[in-house]
Amino acid sequence: MSGIPDTVIERLKAAVGPKGVIDNPEDMTPYLVEWREKWQGKAALVVRPGSTEEVAEVVRICAETGTRIVPQGGNTGLVGGSIPFERGDEVVLSLGRMNRVRNLDPLNDTITVEAGCILQDVQGAAEEAGRLFPMRIASEGTCQIGGNLSTNAGGTAVLRYGNMRDLVLGLEVVLPDGRIWNGLRGLRKDNTGYDLKQLFIGAEGTLGIITAAVLKLYPMPAERQVAFIAVPDPESAVELLAVAKQTSGGQVTGFEIMPRLGLDLVLKLLPDARDPFADAHGWYVLMELSSGDSGGALRGAIERALETGFENGLVADAVIAESEQQTMDLWALREGLSEAQKIGGGSIKHDVSIPVPDMPAFIRRADQALQQVIPGFRSMAFGHIGDGNVHYNPLQPEGADAAAFLAKWQDVADVVHGIVHDMGGSISAEHGLGRLKVDEVRRYKSAVEMELMSTIKRALDPKNIMNPDKTVTP
Repeated sequence: MSGIPDTVIERLKAAVGPKGVIDNPEDMTPYLVEWREKWQGKAALVVRPGSTEEVAEVVRICAETGTRIVPQGGNTGLVGGSIPFERGDEVVLSLGRMNRVRNLDPLNDTITVEAGCILQDVQGAAEEAGRLFPMRIASEGTCQIGGNLSTNAGGTAVLRYGNMRDLVLGLEVVLPDGRIWNGLRGLRKDNTGYDLKQLFIGAEGTLGIITAAVLKLYPMPAERQVAFIAVPDPESAVELLAVAKQTSGGQVTGFEIMPRLGLDLVLKLLPDARDPFADAHGWYVLMELSSGDSGGALRGAIERALETGFENGLVADAVIAESEQQTMDLWALREGLSEAQKIGGGSIKHDVSIPVPDMPAFIRRADQALQQVIPGFRSMAFGHIGDGNVHYNPLQPEGADAAAFLAKWQDVADVVHGIVHDMGGSISAEHGLGRLKVDEVRRYKSAVEMELMSTIKRALDPKNIMNPDKTVTP
């Protein structure tokens, strides 16, 4: 029994046709399990509309009958926002069939795509036109644009280009009553009231279903310079970032930090990976500079930044990629971190942001405080320190029981999030709230903020059918 009347199920099936229906339990499984297998939900049906009009018809039926909808993109999220609950009274609405590039305008530097387009395919379409779509995340081969928008995805190029929120000019959205808002405008200036698109970006499908978007494109970089750098500590990394920005004239595209523990785990995971240095170091930075100038000036900029770093004690050792293959190999050391943590056993995840200069102090405070909670835990802080976002993921002590360690998830989160809040940071920098932090966020946002969010939810979704009990409660 699904908890949804058969008559409603039949109407939904008719709305999307045979190609848009998945009702076999085995075939539904990939849509019901979270990537890290933290949640496994149930659904009455998975519908896969092939057009905006079909999405609208599905939503109208659900609004009329009070049926709950869980919008889903590539299902690569990390907070359970795209996973239904275990009740079985929800419908998963997957956008994967809506994967067309509707328009590419190289003169306006825009690309209009449907929500089901895979991020990597959008990058490829832009590249074919001699343009760059700069969003870069580990799941880009499977994640979809609609999910990227709904979670306001970040990634490794935020320092230069911003989050998804900064890469969007217009949206098409199906509202919770089934109406279609066509805001697909390729305008960089539109000062005619509220910027409605921003309501839906980062809302995790709780206010409507994004079906298409106008995205910004940029010139393809003519030159990239990538360096893997050993630094004494996170403080040195932050100071080196300032040096690199000044030396390059603001052309730093990526600036990622990782501890020795992280590099060791990646070297175990990737059989062809090599330590860039003969000696081990405590911390590393992967730095990328990019420019539209092919004259070679960027090489001089990165060398001057490293020279200044050596002179000031900020750099212990460094290698600069000499080929595209070496660039890919160095980035692989960073991109393998998420998967490599599984080798280390139990890992308690945090996705936090702090003002960039304060990040080293946060890491020290969190390390010291958690040693009182779990003696011997292994500190794993890595990621986008250049934009103030580090994934602080404590690993279980060597030889400890993983289940017992993970059972302390909330105790650890209380410590970490408490320090983040005390330092003026955010408990979710880029992953969102979803199921994981929907209750947690109430402890750290003000009553005014929570009431404003709830007011918007009630105004747009009075029946509370859009991804209910995720992100915000009405």
